[in-house]
Amino acid sequence: MKNLFDVAGKVALVTGGSRGIGEMIAEGFVANGVRTYISARKAEACDATAARLSEIGECVSVPADLSTAEGINALVETIRSNEDGLDILVNNAGAVWGEPLQTFPESAWDKVMTINVKSPFFLTQALLPLLEAGATPEDPARIIMVGSVDGLNVSRLPTFAYGPSKAAVHHLARTLAAHLADRHITANAIAPGLFPSKMTAGTINAMGEQIIAGTPLKRAGRPEDMAGVAIYLASEAASFVTGVVIPVDGGVTGAAHTL
Repeated sequence: MKNLFDVAGKVALVTGGSRGIGEMIAEGFVANGVRTYISARKAEACDATAARLSEIGECVSVPADLSTAEGINALVETIRSNEDGLDILVNNAGAVWGEPLQTFPESAWDKVMTINVKSPFFLTQALLPLLEAGATPEDPARIIMVGSVDGLNVSRLPTFAYGPSKAAVHHLARTLAAHLADRHITANAIAPGLFPSKMTAGTINAMGEQIIAGTPLKRAGRPEDMAGVAIYLASEAASFVTGVVIPVDGGVTGAAHTL
């Protein structure tokens, strides 16, 4: 029992790992002995985060544009050339677009849906052989999808593609869980609430105090909150957990008052 949350020695890939939620998860993995590959579209940011995390463990930068098939294939080839198997895949890379309903463009809708839904599916597809190589009945390989409370609740912000895309991410996790269970691969989703990051900076500036006031635990998320649930899902403690969506939101989804 004392080693239930031990993830040391595993190999992980965290997409969008250079900042925000991805960086929080990557740092948690690296600090707990996971050899962690991080990808991000901007090479300089990806390299800088990997260099910082390499001071506490093993972290490798693999810049990639996952909005294209070429970017996905290049990332997969890099992982394949360095590893015989992959224990943990965190599909975190994402995009958001805010604009009034009347002018919300088709190009923005396509961008958000491609990066948030389409790309994680095809990256997972391409990495299946490596995930299967790292999987056993006792210790399945893990797919962790990063969704959002906006995929569970309705946002008041004009981010019309984002919430539907994250709802799709949650359902994709459940669908993958059903189809991959016999291959000893679990798939679950994390639905973060408000966590300070570059992506949420505008939201925090505009209505951060209001959001926190409406959060039962009366604070925003911290890096250790996100790292903790990711480590749980990657560990022996969650080897019998698949097809679930875990809100990490201070109670916004599950404990908010209704009047």
